[in-house]
Amino acid sequence: MTVKIHMNSLGCAKNLVNSEQMLALLRREGMEIVDDLHKADVAIVNTCGFIDEAKQEAINTILEEARLKEEGQLKALIATGCLVERYKEEILKELPEVDAICGTGSYTDIVLAVKGALAGRRQAYLGQSAQAALEGDRQLLTKPYSAFLRIAEGCNNHCSYCIIPALRGPFRSRPMENILEEARSLAEKGAKELLVIAQDTTRYGTDLYGKRMLPELLEGLCQIPGVEWVRLHYLYPDELDDELLDVMEKYENAISYFDIPMQHISDRVLSAMNRRGDGALIRERVETIRRRFPKAVIRTSLIVGFPGETEEEFDELYRFLDEYKLERAGVFAYSQEEGTVAAQMENQIPEEEKRRRQEILVELQDAVMDQFSQTLVGTQQKVLCCGYDPEHEMYFGRTYMDSPDVDGIVYFYSEEPVEEGSFVTVEIENGVGAELYGEIVCEGGNL
Repeated sequence: MTVKIHMNSLGCAKNLVNSEQMLALLRREGMEIVDDLHKADVAIVNTCGFIDEAKQEAINTILEEARLKEEGQLKALIATGCLVERYKEEILKELPEVDAICGTGSYTDIVLAVKGALAGRRQAYLGQSAQAALEGDRQLLTKPYSAFLRIAEGCNNHCSYCIIPALRGPFRSRPMENILEEARSLAEKGAKELLVIAQDTTRYGTDLYGKRMLPELLEGLCQIPGVEWVRLHYLYPDELDDELLDVMEKYENAISYFDIPMQHISDRVLSAMNRRGDGALIRERVETIRRRFPKAVIRTSLIVGFPGETEEEFDELYRFLDEYKLERAGVFAYSQEEGTVAAQMENQIPEEEKRRRQEILVELQDAVMDQFSQTLVGTQQKVLCCGYDPEHEMYFGRTYMDSPDVDGIVYFYSEEPVEEGSFVTVEIENGVGAELYGEIVCEGGNL
């Protein structure tokens, strides 16, 4: 009888790629991948262990799926990923419902883990994360027209608040020829949008080639037939150089979407975070992008309540966001994570105060997005159709301004059926926050 596998992939896009690689290995072994957990023999939870909220989500998910195992609907439950890597002993001891674990260095052991669990063996696969496989086939969990393309693994930045280097190992770039080959294969299978990801995308190539090679890689990606959008994620300000901007100007499908993790604007806070660069550099990069790319959309993440953050430093961050009006910004309250340098710092800020500061910035950012959306009313936008929403009774999709699951959505009317995965041109009639509303003008998305 064919073994049926259900995957629940939590956390970031890098983790999603690992989930896809595991599914490809299981499928090659003759196992069937199912979307419905209730039809599965084996459930896999690929966990995130970055901050408290992600850890709690992972534990809750494991416990929820464990109930199905107790009821006899599942034969085995396997946990993989960052939470496993971070809390190996605790999971084995505190979660007896879990039949096997695979750390971040052992994704390729997933077939052994499944077979062992079904045979009644409780095993742990905990290879070195620094030796984790970078290559491998993928069973896509995203729709075929939009695919993530991971170009490196690990991180060398060692930000004082972040545990990722300990979980994922040092920064390791994939060979460019392998990335381009995978990108061509994705395009041949229908990918119109490539979402380029790594922990630090702008560092790509420094370990393999002795210099930053993202500009050359981007040029190669933009020349692949069928790829209409190349979206770059995680561009660090200090390595976001003019050479990369030159390539982005050169190719229309290198879209003007800049995902730049800034975290703060205060020089002292940035230094305490062990971030490269200072507030002046961040401002200069934003100004350069806005000058060179009139339709640029800048996305960032910001942390409030970092240990020792004063009211004056928080006010500086507020004024920066108010002045520069970044189109997309996620605001996070600092999470005190054990095993990090920042967790041991003095002047930890109370949770209530962190949440207060977060709410203030979120309110400001909501107003910024409202204002920005209103500037789009009356314009025509190229939209990638992602389906039909029966609740709104409208189609929905994304513009170049919106990365999946983190940014906005465009809802639009069309009298004729619209194929999911196709590009259309939508005239924007209204906008609220990151949501836009409009009506289709024509198919093809040619502006």
